[in-house]
Amino acid sequence: GVRKAVVSTQSTGGLAPLYGTDDETVTQGLDGLADRCKKYKEAGAQFAKWRAVLKIGENRPSELAIQENAVTLARYASICQSQGLVPIVEPEILCDGTHTLIQCKKVTERVLSATYKACVDHNVYLEGSLLKPNMVTPGMQCTERATPEEIGAATVIALQRSVPPAVVGVTFLSGGQSEEDATRNLNAINQYQDPGRKPWKLSFSYGRALQASVLKAWQGKKENVPAAQVELKKRAFANHQAALGQYAGDVTGASGSDSLFVPNHQY
Repeated sequence: GVRKAVVSTQSTGGLAPLYGTDDETVTQGLDGLADRCKKYKEAGAQFAKWRAVLKIGENRPSELAIQENAVTLARYASICQSQGLVPIVEPEILCDGTHTLIQCKKVTERVLSATYKACVDHNVYLEGSLLKPNMVTPGMQCTERATPEEIGAATVIALQRSVPPAVVGVTFLSGGQSEEDATRNLNAINQYQDPGRKPWKLSFSYGRALQASVLKAWQGKKENVPAAQVELKKRAFANHQAALGQYAGDVTGASGSDSLFVPNHQY
């Protein structure tokens, strides 16, 4: 059947160096954001996304990077809401590195706690916002891998310790995971047994993990469009099941287990 799509936009001006740090960044684009949001709303958009990027490594993320990105995310969210848009708050902790699951969990808790402290300070209406975080995973170069169940537990616990229940939805980014890993990990997050303390809808906002099989099937050829559409529907349905904790691992795609990791991913 026909599905109605709600229009969204990315409102950032890109990453800028955060001088005085070890190759850390802050997102720019707050100047003129209110006017841009007004135009987005008039054009039919209902959501706007702002991506901040943090890195795990020796002395990273610094407290400066955490606080600067938290305040910037909060200012963006309040500006969006002033113009009638729902802000999608995205503090992405990159998966690049050798850090362990536990290290990622601790950093995620620090980053999300700072982000929501800043949102409260800026009078953001949390009930009218969404969070788009990374899942808690080991770094891509870490030799100590984690199961979906371990990732699910670590992710939910990090959210419980840092995200207010007033936030209605958490839509995870895939962050370089393979399509299958992103789906299995989302499924494990929703299957994690602590329902009384999972007050948010735990869903997905994937880029690469929704597109890889589609692009492989399409190959830029018009005659491949129907096959590409089939791949998109398959992947979307698999993640729909995972968002309910009901994925059985029975949906295969052209890029299912292929690594989608891109070092220091920027867009």
